Amino acid sequence: MSTLRTLYRFAAAVGCASLMNGIALSPVTAEPVATQPQQVAGYYRMNMGDLEVTALYDGYVRLDPEWLQGISTESLDSLLDAMFIDAESGIQTAVNGYLINTGNNLILVDAGAAACFGSTMGFLKENLQASGYTTEQVDTVLLTHLHPDHSCGLADAEGAAVFPNATIHIPQAEAEFWLDTSLDDVAEADQPFFNMARAAVAPYVEEKLQRFKTDILPGVESVPSHGHTPGHTGYLFRAGDDNLMVWGDVLHNHAVQFKHPEVVIEADWDKEQARSSRMRMLALSSEEKFWVAGAHLPFPGLGHVRGTGNGYSWVPAEFSPVEVDSASAP
Repeated sequence: MSTLRTLYRFAAAVGCASLMNGIALSPVTAEPVATQPQQVAGYYRMNMGDLEVTALYDGYVRLDPEWLQGISTESLDSLLDAMFIDAESGIQTAVNGYLINTGNNLILVDAGAAACFGSTMGFLKENLQASGYTTEQVDTVLLTHLHPDHSCGLADAEGAAVFPNATIHIPQAEAEFWLDTSLDDVAEADQPFFNMARAAVAPYVEEKLQRFKTDILPGVESVPSHGHTPGHTGYLFRAGDDNLMVWGDVLHNHAVQFKHPEVVIEADWDKEQARSSRMRMLALSSEEKFWVAGAHLPFPGLGHVRGTGNGYSWVPAEFSPVEVDSASAP
Protein backbone atom coordinates (compact mmCIF):
# COMPACT_ATOMS: atom_id res chain seq x y z
CA MET A 1 0.00 0.00 0.00
CA SER A 2 2.82 2.37 0.88
CA THR A 3 4.50 1.63 -2.46
CA LEU A 4 1.27 2.41 -4.34
CA ARG A 5 0.85 5.65 -2.41
CA THR A 6 4.44 6.58 -3.27
CA LEU A 7 3.81 5.90 -6.96
CA TYR A 8 0.73 8.15 -6.92
CA ARG A 9 2.72 10.95 -5.34
CA PHE A 10 5.53 10.50 -7.87
CA ALA A 11 3.10 10.51 -10.79
CA ALA A 12 1.42 13.64 -9.48
CA ALA A 13 4.74 15.38 -9.05
CA VAL A 14 5.87 14.42 -12.55
CA GLY A 15 2.56 15.56 -14.00
CA CYS A 16 2.75 18.93 -12.28
CA ALA A 17 6.33 19.39 -13.39
CA SER A 18 5.42 18.55 -16.96
CA LEU A 19 2.51 20.94 -16.85
CA MET A 20 4.67 23.73 -15.48
CA ASN A 21 7.33 23.04 -18.08
CA GLY A 22 4.67 23.12 -20.76
CA ILE A 23 3.44 26.47 -19.53
CA ALA A 24 6.93 27.85 -19.31
CA LEU A 25 7.89 26.65 -22.80
CA SER A 26 4.61 27.45 -24.59
CA PRO A 27 5.11 30.32 -27.03
CA VAL A 28 3.03 33.46 -26.40
CA THR A 29 0.76 33.61 -29.42
CA ALA A 30 -2.25 35.59 -28.16
CA GLU A 31 -2.57 39.22 -29.23
CA PRO A 32 -2.82 41.84 -26.45
CA VAL A 33 -6.43 42.47 -25.46
CA ALA A 34 -7.56 45.95 -26.44
CA THR A 35 -8.83 48.25 -23.71
CA GLN A 36 -12.48 49.33 -23.79
CA PRO A 37 -12.69 53.11 -23.32
CA GLN A 38 -16.49 53.33 -23.26
CA GLN A 39 -18.30 54.05 -20.01
CA VAL A 40 -21.75 52.73 -19.13
CA ALA A 41 -24.73 54.88 -20.07
CA GLY A 42 -25.07 57.85 -17.72
CA TYR A 43 -28.31 57.14 -15.93
CA TYR A 44 -29.20 55.73 -12.53
CA ARG A 45 -32.72 54.82 -11.44
CA MET A 46 -34.39 54.27 -8.10
CA ASN A 47 -37.91 54.26 -6.71
CA MET A 48 -39.00 56.61 -3.93
CA GLY A 49 -42.50 55.90 -2.74
CA ASP A 50 -44.74 56.39 -5.77
CA LEU A 51 -41.99 58.17 -7.70
CA GLU A 52 -39.57 56.68 -10.18
CA VAL A 53 -36.45 58.87 -10.18
CA THR A 54 -33.84 58.67 -12.92
CA ALA A 55 -30.61 60.64 -12.55
CA LEU A 56 -29.24 61.74 -15.93
CA TYR A 57 -25.58 62.58 -16.44
CA ASP A 58 -25.00 65.56 -18.73
CA GLY A 59 -21.22 65.54 -18.29
CA TYR A 60 -18.73 67.49 -16.26
CA VAL A 61 -16.92 70.80 -16.01
CA ARG A 62 -13.58 71.53 -14.36
CA LEU A 63 -13.85 74.38 -11.88
CA ASP A 64 -10.91 76.54 -10.89
CA PRO A 65 -10.32 76.02 -7.13
CA GLU A 66 -10.06 79.80 -6.80
CA TRP A 67 -13.78 79.95 -7.56
CA LEU A 68 -14.39 78.65 -4.04
CA GLN A 69 -14.26 81.72 -1.82
CA GLY A 70 -14.40 82.37 1.91
CA ILE A 71 -11.84 79.75 2.90
CA SER A 72 -8.05 79.83 3.20
CA THR A 73 -5.92 78.16 0.55
CA GLU A 74 -4.48 75.83 3.19
CA SER A 75 -7.91 74.71 4.39
CA LEU A 76 -9.17 74.30 0.84
CA ASP A 77 -6.19 72.17 -0.15
CA SER A 78 -6.60 70.06 2.98
CA LEU A 79 -10.28 69.37 2.28
CA LEU A 80 -9.63 68.47 -1.35
CA ASP A 81 -6.70 66.24 -0.40
CA ALA A 82 -8.84 64.45 2.19
CA MET A 83 -11.22 63.43 -0.60
CA PHE A 84 -8.36 62.54 -2.98
CA ILE A 85 -9.38 65.29 -5.40
CA ASP A 86 -6.68 66.36 -7.83
CA ALA A 87 -7.47 69.99 -8.50
CA GLU A 88 -4.38 70.84 -10.53
CA SER A 89 -6.31 70.85 -13.81
CA GLY A 90 -9.53 72.03 -12.16
CA ILE A 91 -12.01 70.30 -9.88
CA GLN A 92 -14.08 67.80 -11.86
CA THR A 93 -17.69 68.76 -11.20
CA ALA A 94 -20.65 66.74 -12.43
CA VAL A 95 -23.65 68.22 -14.23
CA ASN A 96 -26.82 66.22 -13.51
CA GLY A 97 -30.48 66.42 -14.43
CA TYR A 98 -33.35 64.42 -12.95
CA LEU A 99 -36.29 62.70 -14.62
CA ILE A 100 -39.21 61.99 -12.29
CA ASN A 101 -42.13 59.80 -13.31
CA THR A 102 -44.99 60.56 -10.93
CA GLY A 103 -47.45 58.23 -12.64
CA ASN A 104 -49.30 61.27 -13.97
CA ASN A 105 -46.44 63.33 -15.37
CA LEU A 106 -42.96 62.73 -16.71
CA ILE A 107 -41.01 65.66 -15.30
CA LEU A 108 -37.46 66.69 -16.14
CA VAL A 109 -35.67 68.98 -13.70
CA ASP A 110 -32.99 70.88 -15.65
CA ALA A 111 -32.04 70.14 -19.23
CA GLY A 112 -28.25 70.14 -19.32
CA ALA A 113 -25.78 72.22 -21.30
CA ALA A 114 -26.11 70.88 -24.87
CA ALA A 115 -23.24 72.52 -26.80
CA CYS A 116 -23.04 75.69 -24.69
CA PHE A 117 -20.13 74.65 -22.46
CA GLY A 118 -17.84 72.48 -24.57
CA SER A 119 -17.36 68.81 -25.36
CA THR A 120 -17.42 67.41 -21.82
CA MET A 121 -21.12 68.21 -21.43
CA GLY A 122 -24.28 67.85 -23.46
CA PHE A 123 -25.10 64.16 -22.97
CA LEU A 124 -28.40 64.44 -21.08
CA LYS A 125 -30.61 63.77 -24.11
CA GLU A 126 -28.54 60.73 -25.09
CA ASN A 127 -28.67 59.33 -21.56
CA LEU A 128 -32.40 60.01 -21.23
CA GLN A 129 -32.97 57.91 -24.33
CA ALA A 130 -30.60 55.20 -23.07
CA SER A 131 -32.71 55.04 -19.90
CA GLY A 132 -35.72 53.88 -21.92
CA TYR A 133 -37.66 57.13 -22.34
CA THR A 134 -37.94 59.52 -25.26
CA THR A 135 -37.79 63.30 -25.27
CA GLU A 136 -41.32 63.34 -26.72
CA GLN A 137 -42.64 61.65 -23.56
CA VAL A 138 -41.48 64.46 -21.27
CA ASP A 139 -44.50 66.67 -20.57
CA THR A 140 -43.00 69.02 -17.97
CA VAL A 141 -39.60 70.67 -17.55
CA LEU A 142 -38.83 72.50 -14.31
CA LEU A 143 -35.80 74.77 -14.38
CA THR A 144 -34.00 75.53 -11.14
CA HIS A 145 -32.42 78.50 -12.91
CA LEU A 146 -31.37 79.69 -16.35
CA HIS A 147 -27.62 79.18 -16.32
CA PRO A 148 -26.51 77.51 -19.58
CA ASP A 149 -25.59 74.17 -17.98
CA HIS A 150 -29.21 73.84 -16.86
CA SER A 151 -31.14 75.33 -19.77
CA CYS A 152 -29.26 75.06 -23.08
CA GLY A 153 -30.41 71.46 -23.52
CA LEU A 154 -33.95 72.71 -24.17
CA ALA A 155 -33.11 73.54 -27.79
CA ASP A 156 -31.10 71.72 -30.44
CA ALA A 157 -28.42 73.17 -32.73
CA GLU A 158 -31.10 74.36 -35.20
CA GLY A 159 -33.08 76.09 -32.46
CA ALA A 160 -35.90 73.54 -32.35
CA ALA A 161 -37.50 72.24 -29.17
CA VAL A 162 -35.81 69.11 -27.82
CA PHE A 163 -38.91 68.40 -25.69
CA PRO A 164 -41.71 69.22 -28.14
CA ASN A 165 -44.56 68.13 -25.88
CA ALA A 166 -43.30 69.72 -22.68
CA THR A 167 -44.33 72.87 -20.88
CA ILE A 168 -41.33 74.72 -19.46
CA HIS A 169 -41.75 76.18 -15.97
CA ILE A 170 -39.43 78.96 -14.79
CA PRO A 171 -39.57 80.87 -11.48
CA GLN A 172 -40.99 84.35 -12.07
CA ALA A 173 -37.99 86.20 -10.62
CA GLU A 174 -35.61 84.09 -12.70
CA ALA A 175 -37.52 84.74 -15.91
CA GLU A 176 -37.69 88.46 -15.27
CA PHE A 177 -33.93 88.68 -14.74
CA TRP A 178 -32.74 86.60 -17.71
CA LEU A 179 -35.52 87.14 -20.23
CA ASP A 180 -36.83 90.66 -19.57
CA THR A 181 -33.72 92.65 -18.67
CA SER A 182 -32.60 94.96 -21.46
CA LEU A 183 -29.17 93.95 -22.74
CA ASP A 184 -28.27 97.63 -22.60
CA ASP A 185 -28.30 97.22 -18.82
CA VAL A 186 -26.12 94.09 -18.85
CA ALA A 187 -22.33 94.14 -18.71
CA GLU A 188 -20.85 93.15 -22.07
CA ALA A 189 -19.05 90.16 -20.54
CA ASP A 190 -22.36 88.81 -19.20
CA GLN A 191 -24.43 89.30 -22.34
CA PRO A 192 -23.58 85.88 -23.87
CA PHE A 193 -25.19 84.17 -20.86
CA PHE A 194 -28.39 86.17 -21.31
CA ASN A 195 -28.40 85.36 -25.02
CA MET A 196 -27.94 81.64 -24.34
CA ALA A 197 -30.83 81.63 -21.86
CA ARG A 198 -33.11 83.36 -24.35
CA ALA A 199 -32.13 81.04 -27.20
CA ALA A 200 -32.77 78.00 -24.99
CA VAL A 201 -36.38 78.92 -24.22
CA ALA A 202 -37.18 80.52 -27.59
CA PRO A 203 -38.92 77.44 -29.10
CA TYR A 204 -41.36 77.38 -26.19
CA VAL A 205 -42.08 81.07 -25.61
CA GLU A 206 -45.28 81.41 -27.60
CA GLU A 207 -47.27 78.52 -26.13
CA LYS A 208 -45.29 76.39 -23.69
CA LEU A 209 -43.39 78.68 -21.36
CA GLN A 210 -44.92 79.27 -17.94
CA ARG A 211 -43.65 81.63 -15.27
CA PHE A 212 -44.66 80.76 -11.74
CA LYS A 213 -44.51 82.33 -8.30
CA THR A 214 -45.59 79.42 -6.11
CA ASP A 215 -46.36 75.77 -6.85
CA ILE A 216 -46.66 74.09 -10.21
CA LEU A 217 -48.19 70.60 -10.04
CA PRO A 218 -49.89 68.47 -7.38
CA GLY A 219 -47.24 66.86 -5.21
CA VAL A 220 -44.50 69.27 -6.32
CA GLU A 221 -43.58 72.30 -4.21
CA SER A 222 -41.28 75.08 -5.33
CA VAL A 223 -38.69 75.98 -2.69
CA PRO A 224 -37.09 79.41 -3.23
CA SER A 225 -33.32 79.34 -2.74
CA HIS A 226 -32.30 82.62 -4.29
CA GLY A 227 -28.73 83.85 -4.40
CA HIS A 228 -26.89 81.72 -6.90
CA THR A 229 -29.19 83.49 -9.35
CA PRO A 230 -32.01 85.97 -8.59
CA GLY A 231 -34.75 83.35 -8.85
CA HIS A 232 -32.92 80.10 -8.14
CA THR A 233 -35.47 77.53 -6.93
CA GLY A 234 -35.48 73.94 -5.71
CA TYR A 235 -38.33 71.46 -6.09
CA LEU A 236 -39.71 69.21 -3.36
CA PHE A 237 -41.47 66.08 -4.61
CA ARG A 238 -43.78 64.61 -1.99
CA ALA A 239 -43.78 60.81 -1.98
CA GLY A 240 -44.95 59.73 1.45
CA ASP A 241 -41.98 58.98 3.67
CA ASP A 242 -39.49 59.33 0.82
CA ASN A 243 -39.67 62.98 -0.11
CA LEU A 244 -37.18 64.21 -2.73
CA MET A 245 -35.56 67.65 -2.74
CA VAL A 246 -34.07 68.52 -6.13
CA TRP A 247 -32.00 71.51 -5.13
CA GLY A 248 -30.14 72.62 -8.26
CA ASP A 249 -27.03 74.66 -7.47
CA VAL A 250 -27.43 75.06 -3.73
CA LEU A 251 -23.99 73.49 -3.46
CA HIS A 252 -21.19 73.04 -6.01
CA ASN A 253 -18.43 71.11 -4.23
CA HIS A 254 -19.16 68.20 -1.92
CA ALA A 255 -15.64 68.06 -0.46
CA VAL A 256 -15.80 71.65 0.78
CA GLN A 257 -19.30 73.05 1.10
CA PHE A 258 -20.91 70.34 3.22
CA LYS A 259 -18.32 70.81 5.92
CA HIS A 260 -18.05 74.55 5.30
CA PRO A 261 -21.40 75.75 3.92
CA GLU A 262 -20.26 79.34 4.39
CA VAL A 263 -17.98 78.93 1.35
CA VAL A 264 -19.40 80.59 -1.76
CA ILE A 265 -18.57 80.24 -5.44
CA GLU A 266 -17.52 82.90 -7.91
CA ALA A 267 -20.64 82.29 -10.04
CA ASP A 268 -23.04 83.18 -7.19
CA TRP A 269 -25.00 86.29 -8.20
CA ASP A 270 -25.59 87.41 -4.59
CA LYS A 271 -23.06 85.62 -2.41
CA GLU A 272 -24.61 86.50 0.94
CA GLN A 273 -28.04 85.39 -0.20
CA ALA A 274 -26.59 82.20 -1.72
CA ARG A 275 -24.85 81.40 1.57
CA SER A 276 -28.05 81.96 3.52
CA SER A 277 -30.06 79.77 1.12
CA ARG A 278 -27.48 76.98 1.37
CA MET A 279 -27.55 77.06 5.17
CA ARG A 280 -31.35 76.87 5.14
CA MET A 281 -31.57 74.10 2.53
CA LEU A 282 -28.94 71.97 4.26
CA ALA A 283 -30.68 72.33 7.62
CA LEU A 284 -34.10 71.55 6.11
CA SER A 285 -32.87 68.52 4.17
CA SER A 286 -31.03 67.15 7.20
CA GLU A 287 -33.84 67.71 9.69
CA GLU A 288 -36.55 66.31 7.39
CA LYS A 289 -34.33 63.44 6.16
CA PHE A 290 -35.19 64.26 2.57
CA TRP A 291 -33.67 62.43 -0.30
CA VAL A 292 -31.58 65.05 -2.09
CA ALA A 293 -30.74 65.36 -5.78
CA GLY A 294 -27.91 67.78 -6.52
CA ALA A 295 -27.02 69.12 -9.95
CA HIS A 296 -23.31 69.27 -9.13
CA LEU A 297 -22.88 66.43 -6.66
CA PRO A 298 -20.91 63.40 -7.88
CA PHE A 299 -23.17 61.41 -10.19
CA PRO A 300 -25.83 60.25 -9.62
CA GLY A 301 -26.01 63.02 -7.03
CA LEU A 302 -28.64 61.23 -4.94
CA GLY A 303 -28.36 60.77 -1.20
CA HIS A 304 -28.98 62.30 2.20
CA VAL A 305 -27.54 65.18 4.21
CA ARG A 306 -26.37 64.41 7.73
CA GLY A 307 -25.73 67.10 10.33
CA THR A 308 -22.37 66.71 12.07
CA GLY A 309 -22.57 69.39 14.75
CA ASN A 310 -20.12 71.73 13.05
CA GLY A 311 -21.32 71.30 9.49
CA TYR A 312 -22.79 68.56 7.35
CA SER A 313 -21.75 65.42 5.52
CA TRP A 314 -23.02 63.77 2.37
CA VAL A 315 -24.33 60.19 2.45
CA PRO A 316 -24.61 59.05 -1.18
CA ALA A 317 -27.13 56.50 -2.38
CA GLU A 318 -25.79 52.97 -2.63
CA PHE A 319 -26.10 51.28 -6.01
CA SER A 320 -28.96 48.80 -5.97
CA PRO A 321 -31.40 47.12 -8.37
CA VAL A 322 -34.63 48.93 -9.11
CA GLU A 323 -37.29 47.67 -6.73
CA VAL A 324 -40.34 46.41 -8.61
CA ASP A 325 -43.74 45.90 -7.03
CA SER A 326 -44.47 42.21 -7.60
CA ALA A 327 -48.15 43.01 -8.11
CA SER A 328 -47.33 45.28 -11.06
CA ALA A 329 -44.51 43.23 -12.54
CA PRO A 330 -45.23 41.59 -15.91
